[in-house]
Amino acid sequence: MSNLGSTSVIFDLDGTLVDSEPNYYEAGRQTLAGQGITDFTWADHERYVGISTQETIALWKERYGLDAPLDVLLADKNRRYLELARASTRVYPEMRKFVELLAGEGVPMAVASGSSREAIEAILAGTGLSAYLRTVVSAEEVASGKPAPDVFLEAARRLGVVPGDCVVLEDAAPGAAAAHAAGMRCIAIPYVAGQADDPAFAAVGLLLRGGQDEFTARAAYEWLRVAPPVGRGR
Repeated sequence: MSNLGSTSVIFDLDGTLVDSEPNYYEAGRQTLAGQGITDFTWADHERYVGISTQETIALWKERYGLDAPLDVLLADKNRRYLELARASTRVYPEMRKFVELLAGEGVPMAVASGSSREAIEAILAGTGLSAYLRTVVSAEEVASGKPAPDVFLEAARRLGVVPGDCVVLEDAAPGAAAAHAAGMRCIAIPYVAGQADDPAFAAVGLLLRGGQDEFTARAAYEWLRVAPPVGRGR
């Protein structure tokens, strides 16, 4: 058994393992422009960081009064995003080190994301992370996306582990809330600096307010090594 005992690690993908938000923003901007909405800004995009693509588009339909059916808009955005993601997606270097460190110890790992399964698999393959992260859950495969705990609970089920032994890595408040609802510990690396004071982050085990600039594989590993599982003391 590894130095981490029975611990399993579940990663969010976008903004946690990879810096995919610029591609999501550009895909969203293009999709909305095709519907006549031409003033979508990065600040607008930040409102939707951490929730699934499908839920984002449902909110857009309401906010912008879009007539196109949700499934048409979803297919359009996913197609644009996949083109961008396949061309270029950057893995955070310390996250890659962390995944490799855990893999070297045989720690069970999974990815649980609000992206489409096709997008998740394309990114993992394109970045080489698929060699380590073979268990994947998309929000498309469960009843509700984050902040509901469904994707994390399904990831634990597929890994064959109990939720209390899982640690989630997340960059967004809805994901931190989902981890808490799943009964899992959480390391939070806020993608949007202004979200660090969100109440959802108050319950996490380790909050790195500086985001990815503050994250190191070694420090995260050491925290995992000493932090007790849920329900077994502090």
